[in-house]
Parts: sequence; structure tokens; C-alpha cells
Amino acid sequence: MRKNLNDQYNPMYHLASLGSGGLSISFFLYLNFMLPHESGIISFDQIWPILTSGLSLKSFLIGLDLAVVLLLALTSLSLMVWNTREFGQFKKTAAYGKLRNSMGEISLMVVPLTMAMTVNVLFVTSSLLVPGMWDYIETLFPFAMAAFLVIGAYAVRILGDYVVRMLLHKGYNFEEGNSLAAMVSIFALAMVAVGLAAPAAMSSIKEVVAIATALSAFFATAGVVLMLIMLVIGFEAMLSHGIRIEAAPSLWLMIPILTLYGITFMRITHGLHESFEAHIQPGEIYPVLMALFSVQLMFGMIGYAVMKRLNYFKDFIYGDKIHATTFALICPGVAFPVFGLFIVKFGLLGNGLFQMFTWPHYLFLAPFFLIQLKTLQVLFTLLRRMELLPSFLPFAATSPRNA
Repeated sequence: MRKNLNDQYNPMYHLASLGSGGLSISFFLYLNFMLPHESGIISFDQIWPILTSGLSLKSFLIGLDLAVVLLLALTSLSLMVWNTREFGQFKKTAAYGKLRNSMGEISLMVVPLTMAMTVNVLFVTSSLLVPGMWDYIETLFPFAMAAFLVIGAYAVRILGDYVVRMLLHKGYNFEEGNSLAAMVSIFALAMVAVGLAAPAAMSSIKEVVAIATALSAFFATAGVVLMLIMLVIGFEAMLSHGIRIEAAPSLWLMIPILTLYGITFMRITHGLHESFEAHIQPGEIYPVLMALFSVQLMFGMIGYAVMKRLNYFKDFIYGDKIHATTFALICPGVAFPVFGLFIVKFGLLGNGLFQMFTWPHYLFLAPFFLIQLKTLQVLFTLLRRMELLPSFLPFAATSPRNA
């Protein structure tokens, strides 16, 4: 892995850690949605007996999936450590001061975004590796909420500085803002919202559910309001000046944002169902999930058509062009399958349209699984090209050196 980039560092390198962590959680969902468990999510106590019961196709597939989850989680944490070190050095350079006084300041929102993902990754891996963790989960929830609140406060501070400076000094330049790159701020707020919604879904203490729901609602609502503003501004700038090629992947940022809002909705409604007797039927959940999925498809098709016409995939993934924002491609490649798994689990299976482990079930899962595999391949291609492969990976030594 490269070191000491100083003024050549770009905060968007955090997206490498974010994408790795998201992929880890996406493969974790197969265990969580297909294995029976009484705890909030699948844990060591349910998986270990299966792995130690003797070799079978079931234990092999579970072991393989678990290995992928943990390998990607370790990759994400390694990249987070690398980013933290490099970002600390970058903050001492003149380039950082210049960034803070430009429209690019909004890119700093990727830091709290990745921090929030790191908390999610640590929570998932702890559940998988620590025996009996769920016996103490109610004690852990306040600490998790506190962590997300600190991260959320950090995100609000960055976003507040940016918005205030734009309003006071007329700093917004539509010619430079011709993309949806500013949507990374909404992404960060949505990630905090979905993290705070986890205790709302999993806690059995009514007061915890109420507090978690209220805090999650604040960040989710703030994100929705700002999202509407930034979508209008971003599309006006793009329609007037065209889109910056380097920022073309920003067209896909709505996909992970909507996935996070969809999961937040699922978690809060579940918590309200369990603790407040606010019963929502599977048939009422289905149209909400499909509406969000439809918007994801729309942005997916628009983004693909634009990037295909710009030869973005050919040039920035497999060609000779390198830019940190290319890691933004991993986010929709993670979020689309994740939301697809939620639709299959709660929209289709939940409404009895077919049964689990039948051919229709596998057919609906297949396209999302293929997207996960393609995203995995793109992630490691980018890590190799940008010399960010952690040394513990067996193929890290083959990383080419690029300028």
C-alpha cells in the first residue's frame, strides 16, 4: 500500500474502505436472511454448531460465505487505518486548506460516512466472532448509539461549515458543481440514520426504541430535505454545463442512499411493531420497497447510459486513467444487491409469493449475486491499480505500480 501521499491524497480514498465494508455486509446478509436465529442478527451461537457438526454442503457454503465476510471486513478496516493516517498527514498540507475553502469541501463528508460504515462492520463481525455477545446486547446499544451520534455531529459540523460558507460568500459555482458529488453528504446522513435505527429494530426496551427512532428520524429527515435541494441544483448544473467525467459515478449515489433509507424504514417499522404495537402488514411494506427500487433502477439506467457514452468504465477501471472517485462505483454495486435481498426477504417471501430455498427464490437472488461478484472484481481491480491492496491478501504482491 502506498504511503505518505501528503498533498496528493484525496479524501475520496475513504470510499475504498466504505465499499469493502459494504461488500462484507452484503455477503453477511445471506447468513442473516437464510439461517434461523432468535437474536437481532445472526450470531456466533447459531453458526458455530453448524460449522462443527461435520462436513456438508450447508456447512461448506456457510464457511465460505463467512470467510468472504471476514476477509472483506479486514480489508475495510485496514483501508480505514490507512486513510486515517494519510488524512492526518493531508490535513497538515496547504492542499487541505485550499480544499476547505473550495466547493470540494463537501467531499470531506466521506470521512464520517466511512466512520459510520466502520461501526456497522465492527458490529457485524463482533456478532459473528464473539460467543454470547447477544446476552449483553442491551448494554451495548447505548454505546453504539453514542458512537453514531458523535459521527453524526461530526458530519453536521462539516456540512454546516460548507452550507454557511456557500450562503455567506456566494461560493457555489454551477460550472464546477456539474455533478451529484454533493450527494455524498446525504449518503453520510443516511448512514448515520440507518445505524441509529438498528437499536430501534433490535432492542426490547421501549425507551431505547423511542430514543433511537427519534434520533434516526432527525438525520433521515435532514437528509431528505437536503437531498431534494441538491438534486435540483445538481441537475440544473449538469443540464447547463454537462457532467464532469471524473464525477460521473455520482449519478449512481442515489442507489445507496435509497437503500439506506429503505433499511431505515424497515428497522423503524419493525421497532414500532414490537414495542409500540404499531402493526404494519407485509402487504403495506411491499409497495414502499418497490417504489424505492424503481427509483434506484431509474438512476441506475441513467448513470449507466451516461458513463457508457463517456467510456468511463473502459478508461477509469481498465484503462490508464486513475481517480479516487472511481471507488464510488462500488457503493451502488453493494447497495443494489443489498436492497434486492431485502425485497426478496420481506417483499416476496414475506408476502408468501414463494417459499424459501425453492427455484423462484434462487432465480430472484441470482441477478443480485452476480452484481455482487462483479462489484467484488471491480473493487480489487481498483485496489490493485491504485496500490491499495492490504498485504495480507494473497494477490497483493502482484499490484502494479501506477503514477
